[in-house]
Amino acid sequence: MHVTASIVTYNTDRDELERCLQSLASDSVHTIYISDNSPDDRLRGFCSSQAKVEYVHNHGNIGYGAGHNVAIRRSMSAHADYHLVLNSDVYFAPEIIESIISYMEGNQDVAQLIPNVVYPDGALQYVCRLLPTPMNLIFRRFLPSRMVESMNRRYLLKFWNHSHPLNVPYMQGSFMFFRTRCFETVGLFDERFFMYPEDIDITRRMHRHYRTMFWPGVTIVHAHRASSYKSSKMLRVHMANMVKYFNKWGWLFDKERRQWNRQLLETLNYGDR
Repeated sequence: MHVTASIVTYNTDRDELERCLQSLASDSVHTIYISDNSPDDRLRGFCSSQAKVEYVHNHGNIGYGAGHNVAIRRSMSAHADYHLVLNSDVYFAPEIIESIISYMEGNQDVAQLIPNVVYPDGALQYVCRLLPTPMNLIFRRFLPSRMVESMNRRYLLKFWNHSHPLNVPYMQGSFMFFRTRCFETVGLFDERFFMYPEDIDITRRMHRHYRTMFWPGVTIVHAHRASSYKSSKMLRVHMANMVKYFNKWGWLFDKERRQWNRQLLETLNYGDR
């Protein structure tokens, strides 16, 4: 199998990046694209010393999805079987890649996969989600904590124990393992989104044509930063891009969202809990 991977960097800590690259030591990973949105190319020297790494400096911050598209186009030109979109703050045992390939080879209708994800302390990350409403992603920041807790239990599927594979319309974008040929049907990341909702958008586009699976057969670690909760600048970026997302898919009226969310909740017997 021919697997490529891409990591978008922006003033990224070298030690963090090195740990992530060590996770990609599998023999099946042929090329790792570092798509660098940093204002300078100080990572070039480090990347040139790393096996299988191809460094691309984008000469400016073109955005998260656009940065990965640079790599995905190269992956498609190289006729890779699979492409992994990865955050630099993710790490895992290299043999996990082989396990995921085995699952994907046995499930040819799966276009996209995320494994079980935990924080560095082992706590579960809720990476499987309903398609969001404006209340889930924008207005919840301004609601009482008790109301937000109840809303998040449903939206983040916290009531479910994450013990079996699940076909979900939205999975968090820190680790997105794609079957490369599916990009030909669905297209790449929507570059109108500078950052944040590109994972929602591409997962639901894949979900229209294929299964998009949470697979708990392996576990990875994501040292999630949640930048928009710590920086007023990133909060503004988050809000602006979520407005673009809902302008594209619908604010109150999104028939696909309503249908898929209802189906998922029924599958998980949410009404019985």
